[in-house]
Amino acid sequence: MTASPRAVVLCGGKGTRLRPYTTVLPKPLMPIDDRPILEIVIASLKTSGVTDITLCVGHLAELIQAFFGKGERFGVSIDYAMEDKPLGTVGPLAFVENLGENFLVLNGDILTDLDPMAVFNHHVSGAAELTVATYEREATIDFGVLTTEESGDRVVGFVEKPTRRYEVSMGLYAMNRGVFDLFRPGDYFGFDHLVLKLLEQKRPIQRLRHTGKWLDIGRLDDYEAAQSADWV
Repeated sequence: MTASPRAVVLCGGKGTRLRPYTTVLPKPLMPIDDRPILEIVIASLKTSGVTDITLCVGHLAELIQAFFGKGERFGVSIDYAMEDKPLGTVGPLAFVENLGENFLVLNGDILTDLDPMAVFNHHVSGAAELTVATYEREATIDFGVLTTEESGDRVVGFVEKPTRRYEVSMGLYAMNRGVFDLFRPGDYFGFDHLVLKLLEQKRPIQRLRHTGKWLDIGRLDDYEAAQSADWV
């Protein structure tokens, strides 16, 4: 059995898609039933056997720190990495101590029944530098879509409000320390930058597809859907 890794939970964003709610409350403290989203995320880590957790905080950090403290009340050990400025998904990881050779990274606003250790074990067994948990989502274009000739103005096809299916990142990753040689500490470095850099250098990335439950609470539709689901 693979030893339990450290998990880094990203909690520094301003939650602009959930305004005005996140004006006074950081997104990870938004309630699902009577529990903050982040409490449910931490509980899922504990159930998975992951108890060493770093919260990367920024916007309204003092509220998150006051609620979770050092983690004793939740049966885990919590420390904090502070963002003085936005650093993206990957940038804050440079300031997290004791990560080990491989580690977990989660957005602090996702709800899923995917076992985080399943992602980590898949990562280690595949010898990838980055493992991305993925999910299939539908996206509907709310317009009639025309197909035209490559040259000229002739219309050759039409679809009313088409739906496309995409494989998307769930905001749950496992990473190897090798990613740190791709950017300088203190620089903004997002998940998109990480993937494009690894692809450019032909360094290994793999996925783990999930077909269970997943919601991105940063989206208002998903947040509302979570209120009627059993996440506790």
